[in-house]
Amino acid sequence: MPIYGNSGVGKPGTDGGTIQIVDLQTGRAIDIINLPKSVRPHCAKFGPDGLLYVTAELANSVYAIDIHSRKVVAEIPTGRPESHMLVISPDGSRAYTANVANGTISVLDLRKRALVTVIPVAKMVQRLSLSPDGKWLFTHDQDEPRIGVIDTASNTIARWIGLPSTVYSSQPTPDGKSLVADSPKGKLFVVNLSTGVLEKTYDIPAALGEVTLTPDGSHAYVSCPQAGTVEVLNLRDGKLEEPLHLTKGVDGLTWLPTVPK
Repeated sequence: MPIYGNSGVGKPGTDGGTIQIVDLQTGRAIDIINLPKSVRPHCAKFGPDGLLYVTAELANSVYAIDIHSRKVVAEIPTGRPESHMLVISPDGSRAYTANVANGTISVLDLRKRALVTVIPVAKMVQRLSLSPDGKWLFTHDQDEPRIGVIDTASNTIARWIGLPSTVYSSQPTPDGKSLVADSPKGKLFVVNLSTGVLEKTYDIPAALGEVTLTPDGSHAYVSCPQAGTVEVLNLRDGKLEEPLHLTKGVDGLTWLPTVPK
C-alpha cells in the first residue's frame, strides 16, 4: 500500500515516502518499505518479473522495487510531472503512466529501464487502462467527453470514442470486446470496442474512482468515493446489483483470485 499523502494530485499536502506491506490473513501491516525520499508514491503494480512498480510522482518517475530486499532497484524517468497512474503490458516489456495535468502518457521500456516517448493527449487526463492483448491503451480527456485510444505499436492516438460526459477511469472486459467506463456525472458506460458505439448507460453515484472486472468478465466493480460505495454491474444480464456499502473515500480496487487460508 503506497502512502501517498492527504491531498489530491498536484495539490499542496503531505508527501508520502513509504509503502506498507499488509498481511491479508491478519489484516495487519507487517513491514514498511522506506523510499529514498518523499515522492508521493501512488499506483503500485507487480510486473511479470516479480518487481513492484510504483509511480513516484514528485520524482517524475516510476520506481522498481525488490520486495524481498525492500529496496528501490531502479528509477525510470517519465519525463513529465504528475505521473499518477500506471499500467504494465502483459509481457512486462512496457509501462505507461498517465501524467494528469500535463495531459500526456509516458511510455517506459521496463527492460532497458528508460523512457521511450511521451504521447500528447489533452489538456488534462485521468487514469488509463490497457486491452488484454496489450495492443490498445485507453485514457480519458477531462475537458472533452471522449476516450483516447492509443495504438501501442506506434504510440499514437488511433481514434477517439465520444461519450455523453467525461470519463474518469475505465477497464476493458477480458475478451477485449467492451470497455466499462465511469463518469463524474454519475454515469456508467459500456462501449463496444469494435464499433466505438455506446451500448449501455447506467445511473450510479458520481464516480471519481476505479473500475475492476472479475477474470471471467461476469462482473464489473466501480468505486464511488463520494458516496462510499462500490457499484456492482452484472455484465451477463446487463443489470446493476446491490452495491457494496463501505466508507466515503473508497477508491482503488484490485481483484485477488484467492486469499489463502
